[in-house]
Amino acid sequence: MLPSAELDLPGVTPSRQQRSRETTAALLQAGAEMLRTHSLAELSIETLCRKVGATVGAFYSRFQSKDAYFNALIELAARDGAGRLARMKDDSRLAEADLAGRSRLLVRGTTGWIRNHEGVLRAALQHDDTRPDRWTTFKALARANVADATPILLGAMGPGNKAAKTRVIGFGFQVVLGTLVNAILNDPGPLSIQDREMEERLSNCLLLLLQAEMTTGRTAASARKSRKRRK
Repeated sequence: MLPSAELDLPGVTPSRQQRSRETTAALLQAGAEMLRTHSLAELSIETLCRKVGATVGAFYSRFQSKDAYFNALIELAARDGAGRLARMKDDSRLAEADLAGRSRLLVRGTTGWIRNHEGVLRAALQHDDTRPDRWTTFKALARANVADATPILLGAMGPGNKAAKTRVIGFGFQVVLGTLVNAILNDPGPLSIQDREMEERLSNCLLLLLQAEMTTGRTAASARKSRKRRK
């Protein structure tokens, strides 16, 4: 059950009664689950209400419209993502891990969040052409994810070439997030968003990109020293 504080959402009629708030939470959770297998257009309010034992009237007494209901789902997913980023900053496992471990933990966290909100994220993507503001929320989260992950990864990449390393971290997450978005939107295979192998392979992709940049930096530094000696 969603905590009461999380039900204070734009477009959602507030209620102080515990039972009423429980119904609101049940409607939100059932809708998020239905969106895993249905588009937003296919999501029937009547079917949703039957799933949780509520009336259609009870739905519209809580949500101003279906549009407002979906916006509430987006807000819940965004809040969960923001909470994950806040916890990431204080995660002792990240501070203690080497570069491979940090890459794995960061990708696992990102993949897990997308997996948890797969249906809502897919629906937001599918309506990006008509309501781009819906996906804008998640774009901001993606940028914040990269910004918070960058110092964590830089700390394990050694000194020097900070600008180049920062850029490759950004590109690494572009690869990771692009692959995950494609998986929830198109599911082209061979791996789906639900496959645990997905996060393992994406972790390795990120790590290899970072290691390649580190190697390039060391090679360039060595070449500069060699030229100086020859002079």
